[in-house]
Amino acid sequence: MILHEPVDSGETERCVVRLLLGLLLCCSLLAGGRATAADRLETLPLHAGQTQAELAAATRYAVDADATATPQQMFAAADAGQRFAPLPDGSATFGFVDGAYWFHLRLANVDAADTRWLLVLDYALLDEVDLYVRDVDGRVEHAASGDLRPFAQRAVSYREPNFWLTLTPGRPLDLLLRTQSRSSMQVPLTLYAPSAFLVLTRDTQFGMGLYYGILLALLFYNLILFASLRDRSHFLYSLHVAGFGLVLFCLNGLAFEYFWPNSPWLANAAVPMSMALAMLAMHLFARDFLELPRRSPLANRLLLALIGAHLLMLLASPLLPYRTAVLIGTALVFPGVAAIIAAAVTVARRGFRPALLFLVSWAMLLTGTLSYAAVSFGLLPRTFVTEYGMQIGSAAEMIFLSFALAYRWAALREENERIAHEANERLEQRVAERTEALSGALQQLGEVHARLHELSARDGLTGVFNRRHFEQMFAPQLAECLQHARPYSLLIADLDHFKRVNDDHGHLTGDDCLRSIAAILQRCAGGRGAVARFGGEEFVVLMPDTDELGARRTAEAIRQRVAAEVFALDGGRQLRLTVSIGAATVAAGADAAAEALLRRADDALYEAKRGGRNRVVQGSAAA
Repeated sequence: MILHEPVDSGETERCVVRLLLGLLLCCSLLAGGRATAADRLETLPLHAGQTQAELAAATRYAVDADATATPQQMFAAADAGQRFAPLPDGSATFGFVDGAYWFHLRLANVDAADTRWLLVLDYALLDEVDLYVRDVDGRVEHAASGDLRPFAQRAVSYREPNFWLTLTPGRPLDLLLRTQSRSSMQVPLTLYAPSAFLVLTRDTQFGMGLYYGILLALLFYNLILFASLRDRSHFLYSLHVAGFGLVLFCLNGLAFEYFWPNSPWLANAAVPMSMALAMLAMHLFARDFLELPRRSPLANRLLLALIGAHLLMLLASPLLPYRTAVLIGTALVFPGVAAIIAAAVTVARRGFRPALLFLVSWAMLLTGTLSYAAVSFGLLPRTFVTEYGMQIGSAAEMIFLSFALAYRWAALREENERIAHEANERLEQRVAERTEALSGALQQLGEVHARLHELSARDGLTGVFNRRHFEQMFAPQLAECLQHARPYSLLIADLDHFKRVNDDHGHLTGDDCLRSIAAILQRCAGGRGAVARFGGEEFVVLMPDTDELGARRTAEAIRQRVAAEVFALDGGRQLRLTVSIGAATVAAGADAAAEALLRRADDALYEAKRGGRNRVVQGSAAA
């Protein structure tokens, strides 16, 4: 019985019923085998301790091609042993078919403790499911389910159609199930006691939760990678994960249960739309990951054609009849799979190593997808592996494809580092050209950026810091020393009569002299001093943590080294230069502005020039 609690009519009633059944059996035997076809129907018994029963072996089916038969007609045909036949190979999977399919079986509770059982159709996409239950007294009750009816109409809030049955010992029930669907006709029937159904839902929720948890983790992980790396492959992969997850959510009946339980139309339309979205994202990702525009133009054109077809299907699915949209969408899976495999093999043979991992990853997913599509067309039997092929394949694909993405990124980074090394070797000659060529494709080259920054701070002729960098570092460096009560000194050095060198020997000789003088300044300043070209033949030396005596010694060393340097000229001639130096110091604990310190050093230089050149003049120290 449907939707009723079992009624205990007492031990007397049970005995009477059993006695009557025994008398009927004896009469049948005495009649010499003239029993009716209804008496010969196989009855599936439920015994003590049994909590679950697969009904395929006891189920017979009949095809109602024009979908006009009534329950009374089909009960009569079942009783007469007409029209109904055993399930082919014990499977209730028929593919995409027209008309209505009727299923008949008889259940009897022999001595099972449970009298309340749940009949579950283990396929979520059936449109119309009508159950007719006939009691021994001939009374028939009806219940309806399917995804063309509101979700709330189901006996139990569960993703697959289900019905409550009341199986009283001694009162066998005849079940007549009518199904009609525009999707694949798959009607696997299972009977559960309440305790067994609770175990089923617990295990199913755990498995689904684990699977969709992995799906969401990968989705957000790749979106974060896309946001940080700006690699389009991660975004397209995230789109594929979202689309594929929506497909499985619809195919498993979860979307109807949680997203739109009051919209049967949307529950059906979402199936072909999500299929088109998933396949569209799949081809976009494959095209980008395999770099088909560059590595295989022919495969690229083929995938672009399939992308256009899936985009058209995505837009047309809500307008097409459900059966047409599902058949076209499912059929497009096969050429799409073949095209992706062919493209991956092609670029792998051309030396693109990430394509091998891609091929392994997608082979797992595509095998599962093909198995599910083959079940929908009735090409493969419905088993755990084929039914959940997409979940199994996609879970394996996610793991391996994560490795493929990481491997591809490492390969790209290695290639970028090689290009960066080549760019560094020729940077001085081709900085502008290489920067423009690599700016779009090599955003990760921090080394190049650091090198360019260093060059911008240097004087092109002498290699010491330029005046702009001096002005940027002087004041902050001085402020830091004064803040920590440390002395600070500044030297300004100017070559004596350097204009004569350019006039008498040429600017090339002058340039050589400037480079040599800059090298002397750097050696004398040591690691703690910074040398900058202030302008023309004038240099400055910044000397943090150096008192007046230290500044004097350094300046004197510079002066002596310059005076001792001999510059060789053409024809065996020699050239000697001298330098005048002005020094200024801020003692530890004193205070002075950068501009004031520079002015005191410049005044000291002026005194050195006026005093005869080739000398060091120490400016007054700040109190």
